[in-house]
This record gives sequence, C-alpha cells and structure tokens, in this order.
Amino acid sequence: MADLKLALINLVYLVAASLFIMGLKRLGSPATARGGNQLSAVGMLIAIVATLFYQQILNPVEMLVGLLIGGMIGLYLAKTVKMTGMPEMVALLNASGGVASSLVAVAEVERYASIGQAIPPLDIFIVILTILIGTVTFSGSIIAWGKLSTKMSGNPILFPGIRVLTLLMFLGVVGCWVFMYQGMTTFTIDQTPVLYAAILANVFAFALGILLVIPIGGADMPVVIALFNSYSGLAGAASGFLIKNDALIVAGALVGASGIILTKVMCDAMNRSWLNVLLGGFGGDSAATGSRDFSQATVRQTTADDAAILMSYAQKVIVVPGYGLAVSQAQHQVRELADLLQEKGVEVKFAIHPVAGRMPGHMNVLLAEANVSYDLLVDMDDINPEFEQTDVVLIVGANDVVNPAAKNDPSSPIYGMPILEVDKAKNTIVMKRSMKAGYAGIENELFFSPKNAMLFGDAKATLSALISEVKTV
Repeated sequence: MADLKLALINLVYLVAASLFIMGLKRLGSPATARGGNQLSAVGMLIAIVATLFYQQILNPVEMLVGLLIGGMIGLYLAKTVKMTGMPEMVALLNASGGVASSLVAVAEVERYASIGQAIPPLDIFIVILTILIGTVTFSGSIIAWGKLSTKMSGNPILFPGIRVLTLLMFLGVVGCWVFMYQGMTTFTIDQTPVLYAAILANVFAFALGILLVIPIGGADMPVVIALFNSYSGLAGAASGFLIKNDALIVAGALVGASGIILTKVMCDAMNRSWLNVLLGGFGGDSAATGSRDFSQATVRQTTADDAAILMSYAQKVIVVPGYGLAVSQAQHQVRELADLLQEKGVEVKFAIHPVAGRMPGHMNVLLAEANVSYDLLVDMDDINPEFEQTDVVLIVGANDVVNPAAKNDPSSPIYGMPILEVDKAKNTIVMKRSMKAGYAGIENELFFSPKNAMLFGDAKATLSALISEVKTV
C-alpha cells in the first residue's frame, strides 16, 4: 500500500512538473503568456494539495480553508497592485520564497534535535546552503523592495569597511557550518547547540543580504530582483532536497534556471556583468555626470497641436513606451492614438527595449492590457535598423533606454549599454513631466538634439490632448 501511495505521489509530481515546464515555455510569447502562467499555477496547486494529502499535514477542511484564504489574498494583490508596482511585488514574493526555504531548513534541524539524532553530513551542508541562499534572498529582497518603492534612497550606501564586514558575515555562516558538522559527533544526544548554530547562521545570512544590496544603485535594482528570483528558486530546490520532495526540487530548479537566464538577458541589455552589478553602485537619486555639460544647451518645446500635425502627415511613427507611461496609466490613450494614426494611413509600431520600465516584459504586459496588437510590438534589435526610415518617434516616459550617451560618451555610466537608436529618426518627440534625469540619474543627450522636441506634462493628459488634435487634422 505504501509503495502504491509513493508511486501515485510521484506520478502527480510528474504531472505538476510537466505543467511547470509547459507554463514556462508559453511565457516566452506575449500571446501565450497568460495561459502559461495559469498552467504553472495549476501545476503548483496540484503539487501542494498532493503533498498535503501524502504527508497528512492537514485534513481536507483545513486544506480548503487554507486554499480559500491564500486564494483571496492572491486575488486581492493581483487586483490592487499597480503595473508600476510589479517589480516591488516580485521583490516581496522573492523574499517570501527565501524566508520559507530558510525556515524549512531550521525546522529540519529542530526535528533532528527533538529526536536526538545526528544530522547526516550531506543534510548539514544542504541546511547551511538553504539558510545562506534563502535568508540572503529574504533580507536582500526587502532592501531591493525599499529602494524600488522609494521607501529608502536609491543611492548606493557605502561606508568604510563594508566589504570586510560583508566577508565576515559570510565567514560567520561558514563557521556555523563547521560547528554543526563537528556537532554531529560531539552532540549525538543533545542536538540543541546545532539548532542554535542554524539560527545563528540565519542571523549572519540576514546581515549578509543587507550588506550585499545596500551598495547597489537604483539603476541596477531590476537586475538584483531577477538575481534574487533565481536565488529564491535555488533555495526552494535545496529545501526540496532536504525534505526529499521531488516537486519542490523540480519547481525550484526551474525558477532558479529561468532567473539566471533572465539575469543574463538583463545584464546584456545594460552592458553590465553580474559582478559589475554587485560592485558597481550605479544609479540612484543623485545625478550621475558624464563629460558633457548641458547647462548652456537649449531645449525645443512643442505643443500637442504641432505634434499632432507632424504625426498625422508622417508615413511612419514608432512609439517608445517607458516607465512614465506605466506611472500615468496611459496605455489605453497610446493605443487609441496608434489606432487613429493607422486610420490616417500612418504605419505605427512600438519599440520595446529589454529593460524598458523596471523589469523585462513590463511594457509588453502594459500594452497587452490595452489590447495593442502583438504584431506591433518590436524588440530592440529588430526595430533599430528601422529608425533611419522613420518620420517621427514618440517617446512616452522612457529615458535611459533612448539616451545617445550610451553610444557617444565614454565617460557616461551607461556607455556601451544597448539602446533604442531613436536619434537616427527624422524627428523625435519626448513626452515627459520635466527635465528631471531618469532612473539612472543621467542627463539625456537626446533632449538637446535639434531634431527633438519636448512635450511636457502627464502622459495620460498629454496623450488625450494629442488624440483630440489628431482627430481635427
């Protein structure tokens, strides 16, 4: 009977893992992403319910209550979180995954301590690994959430000896591992000191997570989020090894691998290495400086009337959406503007930078919410050759991803970063609230180009005015 139950649970885990993989595959395209997310969620639900039944942790009534409470919390968060708050939400979810894995590790040590049984050497290694990755993910993600949500400054925080202190915290975790390993033979009856060592390892790892993230500037925070997404998956996989749960191992490994790939994509899109992100301290509230002085440069301002005429008589218009579009929730207005221009015979496309907004896919989701056709969304590498043949590029709330300094100014902190080469277009119109620097805190050369005009104001209000003017042309 026990063998049959084990075979059944393994079969259910196999089904859940298959759903995870199919879900991840479908997340690769905006057209199938929603279905992919639902497939993965169903797989997770199946794995959780099967585990609870198999381990007899809860009775059916308790499970139903838990599912209802959890489902209602998830539904509330999904309905209320703003598009601009998605990176912060991901940071909090990473933190939850990390602390959950860490608690599993401590609970496993406590279980051994309660029965006075020595922990196997491999399990001690996995315990420390889980605590290290899980707790660093927790505290680091909380700091990342604070920086992204402006609860704390986005500027890099550095003080004398921070690197040494960081190293000491890591060595503290290693010391706990050594103590626990020694405890296998020394504390065969009373494992309580080993439990205390596990808790102390959590304290060191907690401080380590904070020390690793506070020196990182705000501009790199999206990469940090992607990295911690991977860490939370790896911590989950490690805890799966600890409690011998195949579904947790598979799910954690998939999240860990996809997070690493996402981190690589983001680092490439910003021309930065993973090590450079951790040690760079780039971006924040303070303005960064390049070699160019724009204090005497002039900026040409335009009106909705003039912009509408320019766009209505253009043959080709490319829209570059950015974080400002998400902040003002102007995705429906930009879609309506695109529809109007298409009705006038203007070719319209949307250029998507890999890190537009605060995380990959941010703009795709935002525009999908407004029913912008997927065919109109073009990735950076494909759209860049088209800018030279484009009459007007309308930049809505984007900044750093269109800054020519990435190509022209070797002293700029973003030099070498792949950008949307909008400066090659015949005309550019930048919609922006003010001349304030973007997320990276860098002046944008594009604003001072003779081919550029600034259309100041809130994106939703300005786009609405633009739509009214286009209708009259």
